[in-house]
Amino acid sequence: MPLGLRGKKKGKSKESAKLVGSEEVGRRAGAPGTSASKQVTNGAAGLPPPPANLRPKLVFHAQLAHGSPTGRIEGITSVKELYFKISEAFQISPAEILFCTLNTHKIDMDKLLGGQIGLEDFIFAHVKGIKKEVDVLKSEDALGLTITDNGMGYSFIKRIKDESIIAKVNMINVGDHIESINGVSVVGSRHYEVAKNLKELEKGRTFTLKLIEPMKAFEMIEPRSKGGKLTEGKISTGRETLRLRSKGPATVEEMPSEFEEKAIKKVDDLLETYMGIRDIDLAATMVEAGRDKKNPDEFAVALDEALGDFAFPDEFVFDVWGAIGDAKKGR
Repeated sequence: MPLGLRGKKKGKSKESAKLVGSEEVGRRAGAPGTSASKQVTNGAAGLPPPPANLRPKLVFHAQLAHGSPTGRIEGITSVKELYFKISEAFQISPAEILFCTLNTHKIDMDKLLGGQIGLEDFIFAHVKGIKKEVDVLKSEDALGLTITDNGMGYSFIKRIKDESIIAKVNMINVGDHIESINGVSVVGSRHYEVAKNLKELEKGRTFTLKLIEPMKAFEMIEPRSKGGKLTEGKISTGRETLRLRSKGPATVEEMPSEFEEKAIKKVDDLLETYMGIRDIDLAATMVEAGRDKKNPDEFAVALDEALGDFAFPDEFVFDVWGAIGDAKKGR
């Protein structure tokens, strides 16, 4: 089959988690050496959640990033379920949660929770704060934004490039949720769709963004960070991670290998270059799809099967294949 992705594929728990005022975050149930470090089962899309006895016996601890008691979160099998569990623990609506960070209450895009949670990670949930409306003149082709999303229909700003159009607009910050563009809601859209909409705005004209910034505690209010610069550190902090998949079962896995970390970083850089998005979990899925493929045509077919909705251009697929090959060779 020739290289190229031709088209797009068509295709609450009743009991609240108990809040504890002060609780030591020690060894979690499910750490290496326990029975919970085996593969766990998740219900398929469209089916009811699996029975409680088949859910992961893992306990995570969470707080609201702007300040709260500590909550216990357990039995999660997907990102969606994680958000519902957090909302139950703190008696808020799941729609109030913009995104989560791991092991820091700050809006640190290097610590953003994606599809993997280290077994020793502490979760901080960032909820909706101030709403704002900003007019921006698109004086150049590139706005200087990198977009990501929370897996629940909210896209937000992950990075602002220095000296860019957006960097000169003081009201726009890393972590801001993009609610609408020129009055058209983008809630429920994936991050790559929002990035595409922004790229297609006419140069030389003013457009309007409606944004919602994360709620901040008083001590968190400080000059904005450009954020989003990725480090060469580990993808996650725990010795093992809970991998939350959009399709198929959640699994407890070993940390990424050196090859995987290098390949994921390279592919994530390509995602930003081609699409204006950063997405560690999407990059990890692409690396997994290309791990055992013998040539770029096989890789293109695998990507189409796993990620056909993206309709990646041929040039991008070639570059990703090359980046995975370079990582395999240690380059």
